[in-house]
Amino acid sequence: MPTVALLNGHTFAGGLMLAQAHDYRLAPDPKGFLCLNEVLFGAPLKPPMAAIFRHRLAPQAYRTVALEGRRFTGQQAVEYGLADATAASLDDALRFIAERQLTDKAKAGVYGVIKTELHKDLLKELRKEGVDREEARFNEDQRLEGERKEFGKVWFEQWNKENKSKL
Repeated sequence: MPTVALLNGHTFAGGLMLAQAHDYRLAPDPKGFLCLNEVLFGAPLKPPMAAIFRHRLAPQAYRTVALEGRRFTGQQAVEYGLADATAASLDDALRFIAERQLTDKAKAGVYGVIKTELHKDLLKELRKEGVDREEARFNEDQRLEGERKEFGKVWFEQWNKENKSKL
């Protein structure tokens, strides 16, 4: 069946990720912000979470959401693809559902099959094998980055020692 996330206030970090897992998202209006703020508090965007946003958003929007930690108003969230519409109340959400006849969509029995095919690449990445593979890749990338930074520190200390000014 179709799922709808009614975001009735601030939706940040994991809350925004959970909202992205729904078929439709209704952003708060007029108050409330949507924000993927991991970059602001130093948390990495782990592979499963990144996969959901990568799947849902256009590349430019994904870059803005992931690398800037920007706070989006409801209307901006619609413009960037984080939400499908805005809603100030449950009545707005029910109107959205009625306009799209979402309560009737599952009756034919193929909604889930179509949804699975629509999201097949994302589902492949989110299944255990995909998560394990991506986590291993992520951890190896982090290990190599740590080595690179450590090498850089040692190299700079050595260079600095050898190139002391004689003045």
